[in-house]
Amino acid sequence: MKPITQEWVEKAEGDWNAARQLFRVRKDPSYDSVCYHCQQSAEKYLKVRLEEASITFIKTHDLNKLLLLALSVEPTWVLLNPYLQSLNNYAVSFRYPGNSATKQIAKDAIADCRVVRRVIRQALGLPV
Repeated sequence: MKPITQEWVEKAEGDWNAARQLFRVRKDPSYDSVCYHCQQSAEKYLKVRLEEASITFIKTHDLNKLLLLALSVEPTWVLLNPYLQSLNNYAVSFRYPGNSATKQIAKDAIADCRVVRRVIRQALGLPV
C-alpha cells in the first residue's frame, strides 16, 4: 500500500472511530456529528481506493461521484450505491440549523458506514 493511501486509511478510521464514540455518548449526544463522521469515513474510504489505483479525483464530498470513479476498478461496488446514497446527504444536511439527526438516523448511518468500510477494507486486504 502506498504511504499516501495509508494516510487516507488512518483519516477514514479516525472518522469511523469518532462516529462510534459519539454515538455512545449518553449525556447530550450529537447525532448530527455521528452522521457527519459516517459520511466522512465513507468518503475517505472511497478516496483510499481511488488513491491506491492512481485514479485522479477532485475535491468533493459527493459520494456518488467518487463511486462512479471507483467502479472502473471495482465494478461490484455498484452494490454500495444504496448505502452511499443514504450517507451522501450527511456531508451538509445536519451541519446547519433547521434539521437534526435522531438517534435512529445516527444508528442507520453507522450501519451504512459499516457496510462501506467492510467492503472497501476487504478489497484492500485490510482487516475488518
